[in-house]
Amino acid sequence: MLRILSSTKSRSGGNILLLRNSESGRDSLHCVPANSEVRSSGASWQRWLTVHLREFMKLSSITAIAALLYASGVSAEEVDVADAPMFTFNAFGTFGVAHSSEDQADLRTGLRAEGAGFTDEWSSAVDSLIAGQVNANFTPKLSAVLQIVLEPNHEGNYDPHVEWANIKYQFTPDFSVRIGRTVLAVFQLSETRKVGFTYPWVRPPLELYQLNPVTINDGVDASYRLHFGQWTHTPQLRVGHSKTKLPQNGGTADATDVWGISNTSEIGSLTAHFAYVRTKITLASFDPLFDGFRQFGPRGVAIADENAVRDSPSTFVGVGASYDPGKWFTMAEWGRFSSDSVLGTRTAWYLSGGYRFGKFTPYLTYAKATADKLTDPGLNVSALPPFLAGPATALNAGLNTILSQKPVESTVSFGARWDISSNVDIKLQFDHMRVGDGSIGVLTNVQPGFPLGPEVNVFSATIDFVF
Repeated sequence: MLRILSSTKSRSGGNILLLRNSESGRDSLHCVPANSEVRSSGASWQRWLTVHLREFMKLSSITAIAALLYASGVSAEEVDVADAPMFTFNAFGTFGVAHSSEDQADLRTGLRAEGAGFTDEWSSAVDSLIAGQVNANFTPKLSAVLQIVLEPNHEGNYDPHVEWANIKYQFTPDFSVRIGRTVLAVFQLSETRKVGFTYPWVRPPLELYQLNPVTINDGVDASYRLHFGQWTHTPQLRVGHSKTKLPQNGGTADATDVWGISNTSEIGSLTAHFAYVRTKITLASFDPLFDGFRQFGPRGVAIADENAVRDSPSTFVGVGASYDPGKWFTMAEWGRFSSDSVLGTRTAWYLSGGYRFGKFTPYLTYAKATADKLTDPGLNVSALPPFLAGPATALNAGLNTILSQKPVESTVSFGARWDISSNVDIKLQFDHMRVGDGSIGVLTNVQPGFPLGPEVNVFSATIDFVF
């Protein structure tokens, strides 16, 4: 027996259904095309589901993977359908190009090595990816998922990597536990941040989403769905660790003793999200710099102890909300990352909204990022003998280079989305970035001629798809 948990308008004017198997407790998502003659009556849902879910099951021969879509709103209709096959396969992806007016640095997303600007005037590496997911239903309660993403990595190569790989046990229709690799759900769009088709923009606002570019967690999480009147709350607990390779020979970022709690609350067209994560971070690539400081006596040791990233306690707190009644939408998020290290404290937020004219959706976004201490006087070079002044100056420069990488900027973005079919969209977006003094903002791969605090214009075009 399948129950319709959610029914909402898709970006293309169709419907997105979130269905639950009442015996196994598994949820699945299905798109109803905009031209489908489906109404709210139970009989018409049953006719549509009986025909189209059987067609959907035939996709098991496709050799890539499933998009994770999002829906909100609650109804209580039930329909009889055949049991799903053991394995299902689908795919999603984005093909895009971006241009940056700043030719002494790159605009990139996530932990990609290259981007638009210095490396390429027009770059496909900023947003492009292709991915797939296989879902395995072993028993009514035991399932597994494997998601592989092909995108530019820390070396600039398009090598596949495992984004999801976990086993899930559904103890009850509302309580489940997953073991393995899952998404680190710190943002409102964490679960779908790589599925461009599921959000209105070319990319989620970088000011906020670059606060935590690491998307994975290897460990255990548990979630329980609670119902209070018309409200649905889904708290989630997680523990684990992650190891992520960094671009530009940055080594690895090790996050250990990860634990966190998040909650998603839904009522009608409103969704609210909260997340708190605590971990210990190690960036071994910084060790040579701070080991050098330690050679300069008590002052150097104090600088190293204050800034070294070695099992440094770090936290992230985030809140967000979205309201999407169908014709229009508005979204807002706020987040703060804080670390007892040179990474310091960083805060970011955004506000976005748009209106749907049929399949055409123009939108406007304002985002802002701030950070603490962007400079440090470091060692007192004037008090050192000449043969030590040179090395001390180099150490101070290395420390301040790291500090300047904290994003301080504001961005106004406007763009439009056109849903050319029920599973393909085209987006155009223009961003005007004003980077704060002493910061490189969200830019990277900075060259010697880069002026701190520039204004940057970015133009992007993408095609998103899900199958």
